[in-house]
Amino acid sequence: MADQSEAETGWRGSYEGWLEAAYEALVENGIDAVKILPLANRLKLSRTSFYWHFKDRETLLEALASRWDKRTTEPLVAAASSYAETEAEALLNVIGCFLRADTFDDRLEFAVRSWALQDDGIMERVRAADALRLAALSALLCKWGHAPIDADVRARTIYLAQIGYISMQAREPLAVRMARIPNYVEIYSGGHAPEPRELARFYAQQGYTPES
Repeated sequence: MADQSEAETGWRGSYEGWLEAAYEALVENGIDAVKILPLANRLKLSRTSFYWHFKDRETLLEALASRWDKRTTEPLVAAASSYAETEAEALLNVIGCFLRADTFDDRLEFAVRSWALQDDGIMERVRAADALRLAALSALLCKWGHAPIDADVRARTIYLAQIGYISMQAREPLAVRMARIPNYVEIYSGGHAPEPRELARFYAQQGYTPES
């Protein structure tokens, strides 16, 4: 039976509301938690309200997978092609993308990779995304003069290090991570450390004030 408030108002939630509830269930408890009745209970809506917005659970899961694309792959590819005056600055653009949840949703990344272990279709999407992301990073490095094989290996070093952070659920104090970034840039680029002005601009973009 519909909740009394729902029956009185006719409110059935919204597409974004149902999708957000599914997102929270996925990142908190995994794909098995993304089911219609528990989501309805979370939203205090009737189960039938779901069908005003989604054909079935599979449609909802497709929307979640699309959200993952938009919150991870798309911003990373954009960061890899962003304007930069130097190779060091180009790599700072990429590293900066990974630092903020609004440009790379690491909780969703972890949840989708876990989901892929249970779903061959999602695993295929994850592998395709990995290939696209690596290609974008390789292209960035080729642009700055690296030979294709060198660019490929360096791209993998950048990418697999970051996915390792996510897979291990590593949590470092921001100051510690920021202190390491110049060394990461130097390693990734093959010796091009960021200039103080580049680091200052990067810190400002991240809303970070170094400790004196």
